[in-house]
Amino acid sequence: MILLNVSRTRRRRLGVAAAAGGLLAALLTAGPAAAIPDPGDSPAAPKDVSRSDQAEARAAIKGGDIPGQDEIVHSANITHVANIPKDVLSGFNTDLAFQGKYAFAGNYDGFRIFDISNPKKPKTVAQVLCPGSQNDISVSGNLLFLSTDSSRSDSSCNSTTQPATEKSSWEGMKVFDISDKRNPRYVAAVETACGSHTHTLVPDRKNVYVYVSSYSPNAAYPDCQPPHDGISVIKVPRKAPQKAAVVGFPVLFPGEGPDGGGNPGAPTNPGVSKTTGCHDITVLPSKDLAAGACMGDGILFSIKNPERPKVIDRVQDNVNFAFWHSATFNQKANKVVFTDELGGGGAATCNAEIGPNRGADGIYDIVGKGDRSKLIFRSYFKIPRHQADTENCVAHNGSLIPVRGRDLMVQAWYQGGISVWDFTNSKKPKEIAYFERGPLSTDQLDVAGSWSAYYYNGYIYSNDIAKGLDVLKIDDKRTDQARKVHMQELNVQTQPDYFD
Repeated sequence: MILLNVSRTRRRRLGVAAAAGGLLAALLTAGPAAAIPDPGDSPAAPKDVSRSDQAEARAAIKGGDIPGQDEIVHSANITHVANIPKDVLSGFNTDLAFQGKYAFAGNYDGFRIFDISNPKKPKTVAQVLCPGSQNDISVSGNLLFLSTDSSRSDSSCNSTTQPATEKSSWEGMKVFDISDKRNPRYVAAVETACGSHTHTLVPDRKNVYVYVSSYSPNAAYPDCQPPHDGISVIKVPRKAPQKAAVVGFPVLFPGEGPDGGGNPGAPTNPGVSKTTGCHDITVLPSKDLAAGACMGDGILFSIKNPERPKVIDRVQDNVNFAFWHSATFNQKANKVVFTDELGGGGAATCNAEIGPNRGADGIYDIVGKGDRSKLIFRSYFKIPRHQADTENCVAHNGSLIPVRGRDLMVQAWYQGGISVWDFTNSKKPKEIAYFERGPLSTDQLDVAGSWSAYYYNGYIYSNDIAKGLDVLKIDDKRTDQARKVHMQELNVQTQPDYFD
């Protein structure tokens, strides 16, 4: 049942089940988290949960503590204006990018292009079958970029899974020509060390530089050898994308020995991922800055020379952060929000057992200028609504909502839904709007929910792993000013200066 207005309120937070303490222990002792475990060609299998967790989820629905299965609830200032279900691409839906009247949606099986000229009635323009998790996606001009982070038999869109122990296996970046949106054309492939889990564009007039984030090297993988303590940089000539090539591998965590110089993880830092590369990078070209979320470390670096980024500062949180996942600057570039993807996106961490400071956002002020800038921790933010233990929920991808004088962000939380929150006061962040569905299942933990939630030209777009593309509209005096800001292109990890 879809509700345009909330017909009831959640009366209490979910209780603490005695057996649930085991989840926290498991998360603390588990190995490095992988942001959505790589399933190869198919989605990850659902996870069994205890009968007590099943019973608690059903009781919570019956008591009005959480929405029912597939029921939608939201704050009064959010309207759900459209949903386009998944179609021929049956894999997980992933990231989003935007250009003009089009939205580009990644999927483990390829990507989909929507015409969003009427946000209330999006239309499918093209669907491209090109398997290769997780198909992180971005666009620049006539080029579309797609990440492949599963070991494939070759670089074609007809490839099949193949062990990473085989030298002939391929992982890396794919480039498409999208000058004809209805007929994207595959034009280039670049193999990169350890594949491409995510990527970030640093565009200029003649070239597009691509920062490739990947991790988890293994001595048994010929093309992914430890230490893997940096990022691959690809240079793509706009007029000759077929000449795209790796032009460097800057080391971000210098150190002696086979493990490099990043966070050592357990047993030195129990529950923290060992740093063996970066998960995601956000660049702010107008300030020549970038922020890297790198497993066990958060970094701030200069991109004045895009081929040779330089680390300015580095921070760790070995108490509450398990896996540094992504980063977002505020408009003034004096703050960074880092996310902790505790449990790799496949665990139920939005509950009383985990608490408000783990699987959350960490807000850092940037103090000082230039190469003397420092990241100073201020506070954590986590959605205030507890979820069932059959719902994967943790901080994930989001973007700024462009309003002068305020720091506002919309963010995906998997089955925790979508949150709009205010971090203008770094020490006292607060939620101002939300949207969520009830659990996909009360019998098992399925990987589902909003992967990415971004603000673009007056609307919020969410790529739901299981349910497809959602379009939301927020009506709130705190965000209304953002409707005046219109972008011609938006890749959230290439963060724009909205008011330039």
